[in-house]
Amino acid sequence: MVDRSSEGFNNARQQARSLPQNPGCYLMKDASGTVIYVGKAKNLHRRVNQYFLPGRDLKTQALVEKISRIEHIITGNEYEALVLENNLIKKYNPHYNILLKDGKSYPVIRITDEPFPKVFTTRRIIDDGSRYFGPFPDGTRTAVFMDLIDRLFSLRKCSTPLKKRKVPCLYYHIGQCSAPCCGLVSEQDYRKNVAKVIELLEGRSESLQRRLRQEMTEASKKLDFETAARCRDLIASIEAVTQEQEVQSFASESRDYAAIEMRPPLCTVSLMQIRDGKLLGKALYRAQTLGSESETLLGFLVQYYSDGRELPSELYVSHEIDYSLIKEFFLHELDHAVSVEVPTTGKHFRILRMAGENARRDVELACRSIDNSAGLAELEQVLGLSAPPALIEGFDIAQLSGKYTVSSLISFRDGNPDPKNYRRFNIKSLDGAIDDYASIAEAVRRRYTRVVNENLPRPDLILIDGGKGQVNTARDVLDEVGLADVPVVGLAKERETIVFDDGRPDLNLPLSSAALRILIAVRDECHRFATGANQAMRSKDVSFRILQSVPGIGPASSEKLMKAYGSMDAILEDKPEDIAKKAGISLAAAQRLVKKLDVSK
Repeated sequence: MVDRSSEGFNNARQQARSLPQNPGCYLMKDASGTVIYVGKAKNLHRRVNQYFLPGRDLKTQALVEKISRIEHIITGNEYEALVLENNLIKKYNPHYNILLKDGKSYPVIRITDEPFPKVFTTRRIIDDGSRYFGPFPDGTRTAVFMDLIDRLFSLRKCSTPLKKRKVPCLYYHIGQCSAPCCGLVSEQDYRKNVAKVIELLEGRSESLQRRLRQEMTEASKKLDFETAARCRDLIASIEAVTQEQEVQSFASESRDYAAIEMRPPLCTVSLMQIRDGKLLGKALYRAQTLGSESETLLGFLVQYYSDGRELPSELYVSHEIDYSLIKEFFLHELDHAVSVEVPTTGKHFRILRMAGENARRDVELACRSIDNSAGLAELEQVLGLSAPPALIEGFDIAQLSGKYTVSSLISFRDGNPDPKNYRRFNIKSLDGAIDDYASIAEAVRRRYTRVVNENLPRPDLILIDGGKGQVNTARDVLDEVGLADVPVVGLAKERETIVFDDGRPDLNLPLSSAALRILIAVRDECHRFATGANQAMRSKDVSFRILQSVPGIGPASSEKLMKAYGSMDAILEDKPEDIAKKAGISLAAAQRLVKKLDVSK
């Protein structure tokens, strides 16, 4: 736990208690004087003192352990604090704030702001008037674009500023440069080619394809089959890259979708940009942070858009953030109005869900890249195991007032998530009662009866999200099914207390413990997966009620619809004629259903 007797901790706590009740920013420093975290607050005193309350979550306690000094800056209001926070983060690069430079940087295509512009790929964005296109997560796609540009437009390749030359370079002689250095092309003609490059990168390639088809036809008439084949290949390449850009074209406005996934302290923000109905770019930004999802996402958005480039008219986010603050930031700092919301259904929800899936996969990849050997060895020692636990399985229960009770089973291999072996158990034995012990018993029995009967791999450790009651229940079931040799422990969330099944006293490891970090990661993933399953069950129940509210659709028809499509979103993507055919319902009922769903979006 936090060492509350240390001089640094006591000093920081005293400073927190003396903070004023004004809006502003706070800077947390470690013993060396380095700024490790910057935050904003409507009320500095109230916000910063929350860090020092007992029973805070692990990530907050881990930060508090490192704080030696707290400084503050008072602002006139919370909006001024937001802007100042962004500037302070840029100035100090605190380790526990999300930083754009810590993200996974994808290449972009840059067109320089010069009389004879260059076009090239880069991972650095410089505010010098250049135009940027992308980012491009697929490096192959970037290479195809650049190959097309080289072959079609003969733009200069020199890395140095343009200088007068008497003899053109090799690129001129192989047809990949028009030699502006030797005056062999006018600035006007050169810029015409640059404009065509911009059309290609923006997905407006119809005129370019028409020109190439005309050249291909003329070359074929002249029996110049080599030129005709080259034009044919270029057309195919253009179609390929522009097709990859296309998503469902639903409007001409600019839209961005930002989703965040956290596995504390790791997080990933996924950003997808759509312009004129086409996906221009998507990127992942990875970081360590100690803020909440909403705080971190808000801070990211302020950083990302502060340069004023590529601003959306609509912004869709995965978590509730302070909408008024971000709108005010866009309006006052960037002179740009934006709408912000968390979509819950329809096409925007589906695109945001795709962004969220990208973020989830990336943060899990980041988790798997961590070397957990020291933590697993420590677990062997502190839990008294016979070997480091290569396979850990964890359980958690989620329910809502006795309804939709579900248990999650998650698997960690070598200290990292192993999602392909996650399972969910819909608890069937409670009849609406709220009983975590019975739920744990049912889930553990169903899981390990199958493990024994089918000779599946046995875990080296089982973790239960809970205290002694839940652990003892799991122990009884394991003994019953013949797995008395498999160790089981619990993790009580209040103080991250490890609970044993054999009478040993409870154990509290320091927050810096690598072993505790692994157990907390297992517990948190159990909770996330169980909660997601519970929400999915509630959503399915609501879907059935909506379906059955349509005249002509009863329980049997709604079952057919959900079996055929799986979700309301999938139904909405189909035509009434296809819905009627796939689900075996009348066309009239399918038409009424689509009309109702369209209205409810």
